[in-house]
Amino acid sequence: MDIGTLLGILAGFGLIVGSILFGDGNIAGFFDVPSILVVVGGTMATAFIMFPMKVVFGSFKVAMNAFFSSNMDASGMIDQMVGLAEKARKESLVALEKVPIENPFIKKGITLVADGTEEPLIRAVMQTEISFMKQRHRQGQGVFKGMGTMAPAFGMIGTLIGLVKMLQNLSDPSSIGPAMAVALLTTFYGAVLANVAFLPLAKKLEERSQEEVLFMEIAMEGVVSILHGEHPQIVREKLLAFLSPALRGQD
Repeated sequence: MDIGTLLGILAGFGLIVGSILFGDGNIAGFFDVPSILVVVGGTMATAFIMFPMKVVFGSFKVAMNAFFSSNMDASGMIDQMVGLAEKARKESLVALEKVPIENPFIKKGITLVADGTEEPLIRAVMQTEISFMKQRHRQGQGVFKGMGTMAPAFGMIGTLIGLVKMLQNLSDPSSIGPAMAVALLTTFYGAVLANVAFLPLAKKLEERSQEEVLFMEIAMEGVVSILHGEHPQIVREKLLAFLSPALRGQD
């Protein structure tokens, strides 16, 4: 579980609620069903217009990645690549076919190496998988970025609807204040949803994607190094260069 994401969202909504309670304490005045329907319903409706239905539904599953820590252990993967390099030097590249490898991306690369595939083709196959993975991830991110853009817009639309209704009843001055408050609620809802939920989630998913891309690029370089029969220590140093000093265990 990524505690940071959960705490951030809870803190964001909590601070907003807290500021309301420390005011006049009338939190019920910030709850209006029609305004919620306009913002939430309108935002979801435009999401289905902008993206295929399966992409929209799939994005909610992808969003769960923002709440869980990445399982990409780069250091552990480097150790695995070094072990494969040692086995290849002691035995042969063909012997790598018998090594159990859980990660399907690494397994595909090692299988190509064991089959005697040349470096350009190995890089092409692995780079293609990285590229399409990035494309799939961009779709999920795009849904939340789109909703983050449209939520404030529907907030403004709701406000305009409220203002029209208010102007139609100017004969009753006592109703102007409450009507204006309700009209502004949709703008409030749109801003909160965009800036506390949708856009931050899109950014977190983008960070997760970059982590996975880095993991796969390290793996690809490791596979190519094994293909060339490089010394295991050279393989380690080459792959560690992808990581920050903190992740390498250095100061």
